[in-house]
Amino acid sequence: MARHLTVLTTTDSREEAERLARSAVEARLAACAQIDGPVTSVYRWDGEVTADQEWRVLYKTTADRYEALEAHLLGAHSYDTPEVIAADITHGSAGYLAWLDEETRARAEP
Repeated sequence: MARHLTVLTTTDSREEAERLARSAVEARLAACAQIDGPVTSVYRWDGEVTADQEWRVLYKTTADRYEALEAHLLGAHSYDTPEVIAADITHGSAGYLAWLDEETRARAEP
């Protein structure tokens, strides 16, 4: 299993995307979150095919922090069934991956 992951979610507004991104980074569940969009998503929901504009949030995190990040997203997201999917980072620059490790390390409160 990879030590580092990218985790993806989508939402229906830029404001929610920013809130989800900021709250995960502030909680050190992700070292970074990138927002892009709008993108058009075409999907089946409640038996109907529909298309909507969404914003993607891509998090960079460690495998150790995935469960906490997933729980955070499921609890903070406005969707009934939010997309939360992860992919292994199989390669990366040593400096960047070290930074990712450092920024997701839990800190003791002062």
